[in-house]
Amino acid sequence: MSKIIATRAIRGAHSIVNKAEEFYKRMLSEKGPDAKIGFPDTAYYLPFIYAMLGLKITKLGELEQVLKFSRSLLAPIPSERVWLPYLGNTLDCGMATLFAEEIIEVLKYLENPNFVKEPWLGFTSDAILREQGIKLVDGRMPGFAAIVGAAPSVEEAVKLVRALQERQILVFIAGNTNGVSIAEQLSQADIQMGWDTFIVPYGKDIYSAIYALNFAVRGAMTFGGLTPKGRKEATDILLYNKKRVHAFVIALGEVDDEKFATAAGAINFGFPVIADTDIDQILVTGVCTYEHVVSPVPLDKIVEKSIEVRGLKIKIEKPPIPVSYGSAFEGERVRKEQLAVEFGGKVSKAFEYLKMRNMDEIENGKVEVIGPDIDTVSDGGALPLAIMVEVAGRKMQKDFETILERRIHTFLSEASGVMHIGQRNMIWIRISKEAKNAGFRLKHFGVILNTKLLSEFPAIVDKSQVKIFTKLEDVEKHLPEAIAAYNERDERLSGLTDENVDVFYSCILCQSYAPNHVCIITPERLGLCGAYNWLDGKAAYEINPNGPNQPVIKGTCIDPVKGQWEGVNKVVQEKSNRALEKFNAYSIMEFPMTSCGCFECIVCVLPEANGVMVVNRGFSGMTPIGMTFSTLAGSVGGGQQTPGFIGVGRLYLTSRKFISAEGGFHRIVWMTKELKEGLQERLKRRAEELGTPDFIDKIADETVATTIEELLPFLQKVSHPALTMPPLM
Repeated sequence: MSKIIATRAIRGAHSIVNKAEEFYKRMLSEKGPDAKIGFPDTAYYLPFIYAMLGLKITKLGELEQVLKFSRSLLAPIPSERVWLPYLGNTLDCGMATLFAEEIIEVLKYLENPNFVKEPWLGFTSDAILREQGIKLVDGRMPGFAAIVGAAPSVEEAVKLVRALQERQILVFIAGNTNGVSIAEQLSQADIQMGWDTFIVPYGKDIYSAIYALNFAVRGAMTFGGLTPKGRKEATDILLYNKKRVHAFVIALGEVDDEKFATAAGAINFGFPVIADTDIDQILVTGVCTYEHVVSPVPLDKIVEKSIEVRGLKIKIEKPPIPVSYGSAFEGERVRKEQLAVEFGGKVSKAFEYLKMRNMDEIENGKVEVIGPDIDTVSDGGALPLAIMVEVAGRKMQKDFETILERRIHTFLSEASGVMHIGQRNMIWIRISKEAKNAGFRLKHFGVILNTKLLSEFPAIVDKSQVKIFTKLEDVEKHLPEAIAAYNERDERLSGLTDENVDVFYSCILCQSYAPNHVCIITPERLGLCGAYNWLDGKAAYEINPNGPNQPVIKGTCIDPVKGQWEGVNKVVQEKSNRALEKFNAYSIMEFPMTSCGCFECIVCVLPEANGVMVVNRGFSGMTPIGMTFSTLAGSVGGGQQTPGFIGVGRLYLTSRKFISAEGGFHRIVWMTKELKEGLQERLKRRAEELGTPDFIDKIADETVATTIEELLPFLQKVSHPALTMPPLM
């Protein structure tokens, strides 16, 4: 190992630990040892400290023990002449650095809870962690890059980050070079930052890099089901990150002592460091999969070199279009001042529709634009739009139309400068001036769709062609055909029941992060992430017979009320690595389905109310059970089977099979207002089916009650049916 790296990392660790101690002493004198401390919206206390030491720090005075432990990890600062042939001392100093950095950051929140200012995001909430979970497990986000410092120019900063975005790599930003951060360079170029665009600027100083690492440890706890207790579990969490979280550090510009110390901390996770400046290298393997520190790497080669060193396998299939493309752009928004042209929403009539054709009816790859294009409209203008996609394939089935059509949103959204919201005849599309000036035209919608349908669904799509209409008379002419097809599909899916099929589908997409979790998807119970229903599972198996969605033969029915079958139990045992023995599809109380952490909602029993409450991801308020969503999620996720708690997709709430073993729909006594309003029509329809059309008004939300003491009088006042149902427990 390099003597220079060791010396500078150890020296940097001493510096950061000293600063943490000084900050702690100042806060202690101002606030006192009993002052409450913590990061916003997390159930994991101080996540890095909790993960590594098992300590549930909630008061300022409790930091004393962590600081003492950090100090004990520090090696003496060696002479420049000393040669250190191993990583041990440096790695320990790296861990001490990370403990100290988390202390510094949480003390910033204690000193001023509103210290985070744009463009910085500060701490990542548990809700966002879980929201990103589905991207982690389904491959849309194959890796992480923590960028420290700044590029030599704004143009090079944009080029670097765009290269990472096109590869769907999440970008964390911390630190600066000579007072400039790459986040500030991106702001100068008007690049949108945030979780939606895969660019997360944590903070301008190097200490904010801890947010990337406490994100990583929470991933292990949330999706891996690892519970911190001591050194063994800490090692498991670090190994989990090495094997499953494909992260690396890109160090730009001068690497000072404190950056060396922080990099040493990251290496403990198996995250290598790739620098564009000439710092000493560590080319031996050991803690990291391959090399630990690689330099100097030219900026235009640094992304590919980082991917190589981390051992990532990334396949890029960029359609031939004049703008960047990748899932990092899916959440990009086109603001009014950036707008070139828009379609649908409140400004024009628009729809998208995909249908199956015979092989001889399609000219593969053909794109027709019938009507004015975007360059004929003044900036900020609008046009009507019909996107009609026709596909053919020897294995194509009509049931697959809706699945392929649903992907139109994803495929178009991934073009930089294109904003796509909604589906069917409720779409809203915007194209930016930047995309228009780069040469993007409506034909490129067709190019994208043809390219992606053929590459993503090769087993069922042999041919694809696209027609795009922008004249109102043409849009109105074709819309009735599309609406008739939408209605027919809805009827076809609604007619499917668990009883009239012999096969369910398993889903183990999330096992990359929750090794023992398995979803069983039935016609009346979609996956807990909300993204996969029974038809999706069927299509996925047809598309990839060796993929994560496999048919599950129900076999002999063991319990029709609770929803238990011999064949399902066998698959659950096998797919859960024999961690589970059985599974009840319709029960929340006995052998319920496990959760990985990607659930849209959590359902949990409120014994005093003889019912259940439902809270959706993103709700940060208190609930009648006395826990926030984040706290609840800590108990439900990680592939655990927890009686009284289940993670669900939101549409399952109106299913005929929703916890039907315990009385079903009428057990819902509380749900968030957002959820209630978002599902309003479906909730009303289900209530009418059950002969209780006023039932929705009897479900409380946070405007009525946030405690059980507030909830019970309301339920009695409205005569909620759950109060007269058989006891849940």
